Amino acid sequence: MVQRRVAALDCHGQGVIVEQDLPELAPGQVQVKVVASLISPGTELGRVKQLRREKGEERPARPFGYANAGVIERVAEGVEQFAVGDRVACMGGGFALHADRACVPQNLCAAIPDGVSFEAAASVHLAATGLHAIRRTLPLFGENGMIMGMGLVGQFSAQFGQLSGCHIMAVDGNGMRLERAQAWGVEKTVQGSIEDPVQTAKDFSLHFGMDFGIIAFGGDASSAFEQLYGSLKQTPDGHRMGRITIVGGAHISHGFAAGLGNVDVRSAARTGPGYHDEAYEHGQNYPAVFVEWPTQRNLDECLRSMASGALQVEPLYTHEFALDDIAQAVDVLVETPEKALGVVLKP
Repeated sequence: MVQRRVAALDCHGQGVIVEQDLPELAPGQVQVKVVASLISPGTELGRVKQLRREKGEERPARPFGYANAGVIERVAEGVEQFAVGDRVACMGGGFALHADRACVPQNLCAAIPDGVSFEAAASVHLAATGLHAIRRTLPLFGENGMIMGMGLVGQFSAQFGQLSGCHIMAVDGNGMRLERAQAWGVEKTVQGSIEDPVQTAKDFSLHFGMDFGIIAFGGDASSAFEQLYGSLKQTPDGHRMGRITIVGGAHISHGFAAGLGNVDVRSAARTGPGYHDEAYEHGQNYPAVFVEWPTQRNLDECLRSMASGALQVEPLYTHEFALDDIAQAVDVLVETPEKALGVVLKP
């Protein structure tokens, strides 16, 4: 069997490299020689600090990662849209691992346009998650929006919000993340730990109030929800109105009905329709007339935006490590989150 090297997290919350058999290529899949992968700190490393504190029982290290890019080495039966030698961006938990080789279903891949680097393309899973969040929010040109949480998904959501013609205010307690947002050109930043987002939103929106907001982080988001709610438009009868979309794994406690007013609360699930549908992932497409923006089309649109220069990825990257240095990469994100955002791995 062909062996591959894969990044994993051990039972103590440390990054390690394991060697394992390269999976057999299933129908509808492509084998990719990985050139770059991107760590998603919230989803992939959310429990690492707890593991480091608990010092739990010994168990096998767990491979991780779901966003990479590389060159196709082999194609399986049923693959018609890609060929050996194609440059592709890949996504998917259990497929697009931090590894030197990956076997990925064809509809979780997208062709990388000329001019887009492997490093930038490796962000496509998170970029498409941000794009889908904006689609779910239904922005209109000229509206005011607030993005709570400037992790990678929040950064992409904010960029797509502005590309939709909206005025975007980015809120985070981490000053470095706000500096990264300023580097790509976000219209307004608010450091929530020292500034009041509600008051700033009034001035930013010219006292119209926010039309929509997105919560793009996990954990307890009740306080952020309250701030976002208090920033929305207010009707003469005292009720708030607008849209709030939740894309991170947030937990929120808030009243509804009269306690919420006429506010639409929406959920944005990952990259759009198709992800986790095994038949779709391996090539069985949905009727385009009914499902206009499935996962693969969202991936394609993100890459087209990168190629045109509209979607900026490089300002979001802070570190690059060799795959063999996965322990350092994990440490940087877990122990010094105020200094790290986009961390790229290179086999």
